[in-house]
Amino acid sequence: MQEVLEGHEGPVVAVTDYLKALPSLVRDHVGRPFCALGTDGFGRSDTREALRDFFEVDARHIAYAALALLVEQGQAEARALDQAREALGLKLEEVPPHRR
Repeated sequence: MQEVLEGHEGPVVAVTDYLKALPSLVRDHVGRPFCALGTDGFGRSDTREALRDFFEVDARHIAYAALALLVEQGQAEARALDQAREALGLKLEEVPPHRR
């Protein structure tokens, strides 16, 4: 896995429409800050987009998770998270706790 990421910097956000346990399998092989997001279920939404929003794996939540990892590394300021939450239209309870 590290060979695939060679030459690239920054944290990794691995996302799937399946259980987040699936991308979590590579966590130990990445060698950098890592966040796994997944749906952990099905049948709660009528469309794929609604499903991704419900389980917080859509583009907005992915961007927020990546920013949270950058803040944790000291590569972005903590206030950027509040700004991103507002700009992305995320409610506080919708913000995914990275590294669940």
